[in-house]
Amino acid sequence: GFPRFCQNQKMSRRKFESPRHGSLGFLPRKRCIRHRGKVKSFPKDNAAVAPHLTAFMGYKAGMTHVCRELNQPGSTLHKKEIVEAVTIIECPPMVVVGLVGYIETPLGLRTLATVFAEHLDEQFKRRMYKNWYRSKRKAYTKYVQKYQDKNKPIERDLKRRKSYPQELVQHLHQYHQQQARQKQLDRKST
Repeated sequence: GFPRFCQNQKMSRRKFESPRHGSLGFLPRKRCIRHRGKVKSFPKDNAAVAPHLTAFMGYKAGMTHVCRELNQPGSTLHKKEIVEAVTIIECPPMVVVGLVGYIETPLGLRTLATVFAEHLDEQFKRRMYKNWYRSKRKAYTKYVQKYQDKNKPIERDLKRRKSYPQELVQHLHQYHQQQARQKQLDRKST
C-alpha cells in the first residue's frame, strides 16, 4: 500500500481521477452545417489576366503514406528516405453551366446578365429540386426556348456582358466519381 504519511490523503488531481475523453480541438462535436465547404476568400481580381477559375472543389477521400528522399541540407536525415503521411483529395471534373456578369455601382456590384447553357445535365437539374422524383421536371425548359428565339436574347445578354467588363462569375457543377450514392451534383460559383 501507500506509505504511512499518505494514507489519509486522497489524490485529488483531475488528470488522474477523471480524465477528459477526446480532444478539445474537435469541439463543438456536431454535424457540419454544409457538406460542400465554402471558399472563405478569393484572390484579388487582376483585370490584366484573362478570365480563369479562381477556386476548385476537392474532397478529402482518405489518407496514406509515401516514402520519399528528404532534401534538407543541415538535417541529419538529408539524402535519406523518410515516410510521411499524405492526404488524398478527390477532385471530380467541373463543368460550366452558366455565366453571371456584374456591373460596378456606387453601392457595390449589381447583376447585369445571367446566361445558362442550352443543354443542362439531368444531375444539375436534380440539384434545383427538393423532391426530384415527384416533380414535373420543368426546370430550365422555358429558358432553352430562348436559344431558338428569333430575337436572340442570349446573344444580346452576352454582348451586354462584354460591353461592361467589370466582373464575371461562372456557375459550375461537379460530377462525382467515388460517391455513387449521391445523385445530386454540387454547384459552386467562382
